[in-house]
Amino acid sequence: MIRSMTAFARGELDTPFGRLACEIRSVNHRYLDLSLRLPETLRGSEVALREQIRSRVERGKVECSVRLERPDAAAGLAVDPAMLAAVITAVDTVRTALGSSAAATDPLDVLRWPGVVREAGMEADAMAAALQACVSDTLDRFVAHRQREGALLAETLEVRLAAIVTITEQVTGEAQGLVEALRNRLRERARSLAAELDPTRLEQEVALLAQKADVAEELDRLGAHVAEVRQTLSSGGAVGRRLDFLAQELNREANTLASKATAAAVANQAVDLKVLIEQMREQIQNLE
Repeated sequence: MIRSMTAFARGELDTPFGRLACEIRSVNHRYLDLSLRLPETLRGSEVALREQIRSRVERGKVECSVRLERPDAAAGLAVDPAMLAAVITAVDTVRTALGSSAAATDPLDVLRWPGVVREAGMEADAMAAALQACVSDTLDRFVAHRQREGALLAETLEVRLAAIVTITEQVTGEAQGLVEALRNRLRERARSLAAELDPTRLEQEVALLAQKADVAEELDRLGAHVAEVRQTLSSGGAVGRRLDFLAQELNREANTLASKATAAAVANQAVDLKVLIEQMREQIQNLE
């Protein structure tokens, strides 16, 4: 199943440490651009969390934010003695280097140093496991949202593909009468100029013009590209880049068809093709 790059999900999990709340949102991006916002107490799980999200998401600008809401009864502070000693030693070193110009150290400044104060009762392994469970549940919702959006986009693309097939069939039918139309056009031009055309010369001119205006190859390639788009859509997964390439190829054939058009109807149909393909490309930009 194909997936959209635009989605949002929220998940919550009650733990012995408080309530974890996770939000994941994403918009279009050429590659995977992942940003995380974690409370300081969960910062140690950042690498694992990144790998967890990368295993489920391949493209998009993804923002994941996690909050930990601790009840007042559970809130408490504990000092990490080792970190406190290290900070005090560093402060003493700086004070010695500054000499008499050094100001007195404010204990609150020391306590503000990251890692010196931690929340009491926080067990790193248990918190990491709870965080992983909360993010995993949110990721499930997030991916499901992407899949629902992707299914809607696939339906929209299929409507455009069906319209492209209809137009190519119409152009194919009109191309079959191309030679006779060119022959009649040359005869009318010769008649308006009161000139007499040699039959052999007429057929040579008709054959030359028919060769230049032959769009059979473009129509065949349009059909092949449409079939490949449908196959890619049915394969699922991260297919946005491949579909974008196929849309470019479709547009290339539509441009060639327009340049070769000798009849107003075919020229108009080529324009209609280009409009449909551009609409497809806009939708494809949303796919992972």
